[in-house]
Amino acid sequence: MTAVAEALENATDRVESHLNPPASYDLADHPVPTGREEVWRFTPLKRLRGILDGEASDAHLKWDTTLPVGVTLTEITAEQARELELPPNERPAALSAELSGGAILLDVPAETVVAEPVVLRLTGSSVDDLVWGRVLYRVGAHAEVTLVLVHEGSARYSAIQTFLVGDGAQVNVLTLQDWDDDAVHLGRDAIRVGRDASVKHTSISFGGDLVRMHANVEYAGPGGEAELLGLYFADEGQHLEHRLFADHNAPKTKSHVVYKGALQGEKAHTVWIGNVLIRKVAEGIETYEENRNLVLTDGCQADSVPNLEIETGEIEGAGHASATARFDDEQLFYLRSRGVSEKEAQRLVVHGFFNDLIRKVGIPSIEEKLLETVEAELAKNVLKELV
Repeated sequence: MTAVAEALENATDRVESHLNPPASYDLADHPVPTGREEVWRFTPLKRLRGILDGEASDAHLKWDTTLPVGVTLTEITAEQARELELPPNERPAALSAELSGGAILLDVPAETVVAEPVVLRLTGSSVDDLVWGRVLYRVGAHAEVTLVLVHEGSARYSAIQTFLVGDGAQVNVLTLQDWDDDAVHLGRDAIRVGRDASVKHTSISFGGDLVRMHANVEYAGPGGEAELLGLYFADEGQHLEHRLFADHNAPKTKSHVVYKGALQGEKAHTVWIGNVLIRKVAEGIETYEENRNLVLTDGCQADSVPNLEIETGEIEGAGHASATARFDDEQLFYLRSRGVSEKEAQRLVVHGFFNDLIRKVGIPSIEEKLLETVEAELAKNVLKELV
């Protein structure tokens, strides 16, 4: 073991984050939550419909795949998955590992440049189906690939996903939660960024009754960069929750987080929890996390909690920002003064709020679809009754 690798391992063993429990496959280490725990206090447990009880199930989602040349998708055993994946650190992910019966491995060989996006479309048929998912994505050194994961239909779905990004690789991941109104989705995306590698991870949630997504990042060596983007739009009664954890366990690494959400309708609820841990070994790192929420109607609630845990002062920069607000009166006044109707002015402000983030996705076909979806969400309610 090299001196750097030994230092990284020792640093990881000594420090734990209060918002990121230790990893373990033992379900006894992940008891059924009561709702009083810090990591569960925002989640309406009764609406999880028994997922946390851990009932075995043979149900599956339907998979439709677009695999460019050079990309393979194979089934592996649970034992093989354990040798590769990042272990679970929460009960839903541990249950998924325990009950999935195996795993799916997507492989992109080293040095491979995949010109077209890899698209995995996962569709559920009924909310009565309880589905346990376990998927690994292995991208070889200096490879380049875009991965698009689309969730739709209806199910109760709990999944653990691991992204292993080789040294010098460039990976763009987009996961879209576009479920039917009754679906429940608990997901954990664990990402290991190789030396001098670059990862963009975008999580987008529109559909579902309750969606709770995690994106966890750690580094396999110096020089890795991670950009974590998110967009969500909650309607009446929806609960959309996104949790981020960037573990700077290597020097000269970077993370940049930007999540934006809008809420409309009675009891629409969004939760964003961002956490960055800067370990003693992580000198020279840069990190910033930002969350913005736009409240469009009365009766909504947006919870936003950024966190920084810093073990060393030898860093390039670290910061965070969080804001929840209604429409900007100055923007509306500017548009109205130039002859734009009130309803059109409000629509333009919402599009402007999301537009810069959507343009960062880096997948033109998806960017256009997102703009259309935002327009459809606005047509449901907000353009009829805006604050």
